[in-house]
Amino acid sequence: MSGPAQDRFDRLRLIRSPNVGPVAYRQLIARFGSAGQALSAIPDLAARGGARAFRGADERAVAAEWQAVERLGGRHIFLGDADYPALLEEAGAAPPVLMAMGALPLDGRPLVAMVGARNASAAACRFARQLAQDVGARGGVTVSGLARGIDTAAHMGSLSTGTVAAIGCGLDVFFPPENAALQERIAAEGLLLTEHPPGTEPLARHFPARNRIIAWMAQGTVVVEAAPRSGSLLTARLAGEEGREVMAVPGFPLDPRAQGCNALIRDGATLVQSAEDIFESVGRIGGGLFRQPRATYAGPPPADLVEAERRQITGLLSMAPVVVDEIIRLSGASAGAVQTALLELEIAGRLQRHAGGRVSLLD
Repeated sequence: MSGPAQDRFDRLRLIRSPNVGPVAYRQLIARFGSAGQALSAIPDLAARGGARAFRGADERAVAAEWQAVERLGGRHIFLGDADYPALLEEAGAAPPVLMAMGALPLDGRPLVAMVGARNASAAACRFARQLAQDVGARGGVTVSGLARGIDTAAHMGSLSTGTVAAIGCGLDVFFPPENAALQERIAAEGLLLTEHPPGTEPLARHFPARNRIIAWMAQGTVVVEAAPRSGSLLTARLAGEEGREVMAVPGFPLDPRAQGCNALIRDGATLVQSAEDIFESVGRIGGGLFRQPRATYAGPPPADLVEAERRQITGLLSMAPVVVDEIIRLSGASAGAVQTALLELEIAGRLQRHAGGRVSLLD
């Protein structure tokens, strides 16, 4: 293997290496220029961060994953690839790789996320299906999570015009089981996305991560029925944090399934009664329906550290999350130096990254 094929294999090896999360992946590529160079450098980075030993991803396991995806008729899409969702790529913590089935073109089409209760009412499911159908009739693509209830209705309404399903398991796992036929249709007629290798089961911890794919790849998120503290509200929050439009369908105040949507509207979300409301809302983003993603590997410039800087930066960290910009200000070091120190700690398994650009020590 050589050339572009080797580079793509190296990227997958880097992604599957221990402690290489989305932020670390971008920074490693920015610093070393290629996944192959980064793989050669990370044992030394881990040692500087305090790790006693570092073992990268097993090449045989990575090769097996690659072959399994190809056998399913899928493909790996990496950050920087032309078919990686443009707005998703804009998010700093976007998955470095997605596994995909289907060939639905997304360029030039508005993407609208639609989520809601699994135990949704019949009226809400009917409304979600019609709303997704109307979004498609106006040229849009509906994005959802293939869950029971509102997600299923949204996909059914948009199958003929364009639908994207982000799932929290492998491409070869059907969840929920009753949606197996729908999942196969989306893989054939729309686009099925996951960040998990084949065989990965739908564990509870996978779904918040799946929600960020749904929220971040769309111009806006519409919530149709949601109880307080539901996964749908998490998706709406993720959308808002990335500057996407948050929209909600109002419901009857005494129905617990409407309380989340009504609360979103009370807090400033756009009230949605039709597809026209959706397109009017997402049209306000950046003055139009589309935005250009920022540079794929927008990381700090390479910066070498002296030991005194490393100790000073590490000394400012604790198990309480702190914003990276605050570390830069307090340390007086350059942004590149601080990011390098944080990268070393992360590769060593000593640093945890949190939402909002915050970091904390794990030990």
